Amino acid sequence: MAELVYPPVIMAAKLMFRVLDNRIRVEGTEHIPSSGGAVIACNHVSYLDFIFCGLGAQPAKRLVRFMAKKEIFSNRIAGPLMRGMHHISVDRGAGLASYREAVERLKAGEVVGVFPEATISRSFTVKDIKSGAVRMAAEAGVPVVPMALWGTQRLWTKGRPKDLTKRHVPISILVGEPMHPKADDDAEVLSKDLRVRMSALVDRVQADYPEKPASEDERWWLPAHLGGTAPTPEEAAKLDREGR
Repeated sequence: MAELVYPPVIMAAKLMFRVLDNRIRVEGTEHIPSSGGAVIACNHVSYLDFIFCGLGAQPAKRLVRFMAKKEIFSNRIAGPLMRGMHHISVDRGAGLASYREAVERLKAGEVVGVFPEATISRSFTVKDIKSGAVRMAAEAGVPVVPMALWGTQRLWTKGRPKDLTKRHVPISILVGEPMHPKADDDAEVLSKDLRVRMSALVDRVQADYPEKPASEDERWWLPAHLGGTAPTPEEAAKLDREGR
């Protein structure tokens, strides 16, 4: 398919990162296959995560097709960009069609990006995840590659004002070893394994992150178990239920 939109968007994003002096560190990209289909399963702490998850695949020269809720495709600005980059629209009330489209894309050798937690984690830990990532990978016969992002929540996350012009924010992107689901594997068991792998990657990028909160007010972007003031997983789950 023609790529008339995706490359300019990537160039614009990279230019923005340079202007803002975002110190982006990408590790583990050797785990992303240079050809053939793959599912990238990424944690979710920011509204900008799809940008940085896609950036994490750039060293492997892969374009990631993200599964995103259909409301984004209806936006007069974002919609044309999403369609031009050939992302996959997801109707949460009728998700089978988007699932089938993702499987077909994977079989055709594309990389599909998913956020298995479905929504942003307010606790900045990995929530319970959906089984779709491993199921579609197993059906298509492709690997699942776990990925962790950290620092993106400082720019724009749920329940906080966005600060897209904040300069010098370090962003960490860590790619883990791939899983290879098979059609006869238990999807729920594999999903639990994927969550463990994603959590281990998140723990690592948090531990290696080059900055600490500069003041008491900045502790909001750290999870509670690291001394931050973000909601605990239990508190975050309650906020999610109330939001629904």
